[in-house]
Amino acid sequence: MIALEINGTRYQVDINPEVPLLWVLRNHLRLTGTKYGCGIGECGCCTVHVDGRAERSCMIPAGKVEGRRITTIEGLSENHPLKKAWLEVQVPQCGYCQPGQIMQAAALLGENPDPNDEEIGRAMSGNLCRCGTYPRILRAIRKAAGGRGMP
Repeated sequence: MIALEINGTRYQVDINPEVPLLWVLRNHLRLTGTKYGCGIGECGCCTVHVDGRAERSCMIPAGKVEGRRITTIEGLSENHPLKKAWLEVQVPQCGYCQPGQIMQAAALLGENPDPNDEEIGRAMSGNLCRCGTYPRILRAIRKAAGGRGMP
């Protein structure tokens, strides 16, 4: 049994501790907002927060996050500035990568509430969007950060 705290709720999951956190979230706990993309930590679709830091859940064995605070896209408030900005800017096209994009951006704003475009680009560079919504992602992050630098 592994004890996990996800989105403020404690779970006991009977799994092998080497199972990636992504599969525990999706298959065992039915928290399907976190997406499977590449399985090797390169695309960012599976990004969650572990103790407030953005992490690729496909690469983390569930046993390694026991006792740590995990937040998924479902754990961000519907009133979170990024979720509001994502809707106002109309970021998603297909939407598949967007939970990972938002979670990566939330970690960035948690560490740096006023990032410049270069800092945003650096923080978001590991999150891929096949639809190419990068300009809208940038605008939404700027908007959530208070609108500085908004065109």
